[in-house]
Amino acid sequence: MRARDLLTEFPTVTLDTLVVDAARLMAERDLAGLIVVTDEGRPHSVLPGTQVLALAVPGYCQDDPALARVVDEEHADRFLDALGDSTVRQALPKNPRELPVTDPDATLLEIAALMARTRSPLVAVVDDGRLLGAITLQALMDQVTGA
Repeated sequence: MRARDLLTEFPTVTLDTLVVDAARLMAERDLAGLIVVTDEGRPHSVLPGTQVLALAVPGYCQDDPALARVVDEEHADRFLDALGDSTVRQALPKNPRELPVTDPDATLLEIAALMARTRSPLVAVVDDGRLLGAITLQALMDQVTGA
């Protein structure tokens, strides 16, 4: 099986998309991350849901999760409000990781190795600079386990 056999259309966001809108899209579609594209539609990076959480969750709660218990429930349930007008550009790590991109001929093992190396829940499939779709960790695991 090759990447072309497993890829699916996948929603994208741009660098100027509001992070809160990206978070809503992830939630609505039950996605672990999103592909960030340039204005030309080329893959720029992957925005993992965990990166959104890292931006939204107060640092003191990340350092000591027990401190999150002192925040009243009403405010604790609205922690994404802290994202305000932050854009995806601001949410991405300062030192970008390797972009998880492959071509349509990649094997399942190549895709798995790329996901593992980049610690990305998805891989963009690109042909001649054009985004064809993505392969999610779930789709890959379903295929390799026969689920």
